[in-house]
Amino acid sequence: MAMAREEIFRKVQGVLVDALSVEEEQVTGSATLSGDLGAESIDYLDIMFQIEKAFGIKIPKGELFPDNSQNLLKDPNFVQNGKVTPQGLAELKRRMPHVDLSRVEKDPDVNKMSELFTVDAIVNYLEGKLNG
Repeated sequence: MAMAREEIFRKVQGVLVDALSVEEEQVTGSATLSGDLGAESIDYLDIMFQIEKAFGIKIPKGELFPDNSQNLLKDPNFVQNGKVTPQGLAELKRRMPHVDLSRVEKDPDVNKMSELFTVDAIVNYLEGKLNG
């Protein structure tokens, strides 16, 4: 079921336009789901379900977006004083290889974690899932 990156992007773009009621032009690769596209926590579930439907796949819980049940950001080994620890960064890389974590490496402020969830992160995830 291999798909070209551009085709994956176009489908993701359609999902996000529908799920978030945004304009197609707003959905760029670097657009963040929360900051740029206005996604709220409930929207992440809707986006995941719509992606599953659009691509005919099943996304295991917490694989695309970490969920609260994993408590990753509440584990003192991974976060201390509001900052992601080196061990936490390693765990994020393990759990979310599709996400560009260079921002966390530069500024480990846990409050900026939502900036990691970009359109490109979704496309990277799907590219690995579909073509891996």
